[in-house]
Amino acid sequence: MTSPEEEQEAVELWERPYTVTGGRTHPSRSLDLMSLVRATGRAKVPVDRLGREHAQALRLCTRTVSVAEVAAHLKQPVIVTKVLLSDLIESGAVATRSPATVDTSDPVRLKALLDGLRRL
Repeated sequence: MTSPEEEQEAVELWERPYTVTGGRTHPSRSLDLMSLVRATGRAKVPVDRLGREHAQALRLCTRTVSVAEVAAHLKQPVIVTKVLLSDLIESGAVATRSPATVDTSDPVRLKALLDGLRRL
């Protein structure tokens, strides 16, 4: 349970999504919800020149996380998170990779998956 003071602080800190992205509505990089991001430690832009949300996203990326996880932690819409992460990727602060794909045509693997789901 949060106190009234904590709730007021959260309201005061919240910014509208278009403010967070500087009015941008499209990320400069193609990212999906399952794209994985991780901080590189080689940012071309000093962290103090990034916005508060950029800095929060960068801290979350000290371990490999998905775009969806970053959005959830930032409590921002996914599109806003994608714009923020795109900025970090362009600055060299974050690297991204697509999640590993699974061959869904392998009947043995599909049977193992189905068996696992049935055990739940």
